[in-house]
Amino acid sequence: MRETLGIKHVALKVRNFNECLDFYTNIVGMSIDWKPDEENAYLSNGKDNLALHLDNKLDLKSKNNRLDHFGIMLAEKKNVDEWYEFMLSNKVAIFKDIQNHRDGSRSFYCYDPDHNVLQFLWHPILNK
Repeated sequence: MRETLGIKHVALKVRNFNECLDFYTNIVGMSIDWKPDEENAYLSNGKDNLALHLDNKLDLKSKNNRLDHFGIMLAEKKNVDEWYEFMLSNKVAIFKDIQNHRDGSRSFYCYDPDHNVLQFLWHPILNK
């Protein structure tokens, strides 16, 4: 069986491009790797890459052509609570509060400005 390096790149269509760019850089802490124009940005945290693409026709109330969610892995279990409090202090809307899962992981979900869902996740197996 072939192994992969995992999912390291996600591309999102966004309608509120500048607000999403601000959220992912100033709140989530990613850096702009390349911004070829005012409608596209490629971000990285050094391990993962996120592409933002402006779509002025995107219906934010529809789930069509939208990603369900994507996860941001955290190094320690306590980081879940720290990120949760940080999101609340920045008035980021929470989709699902902190939960401990059956597999021993811990996470919460929040929205970006376009209502894409992010999961901030600590998983004991993946952090060995």
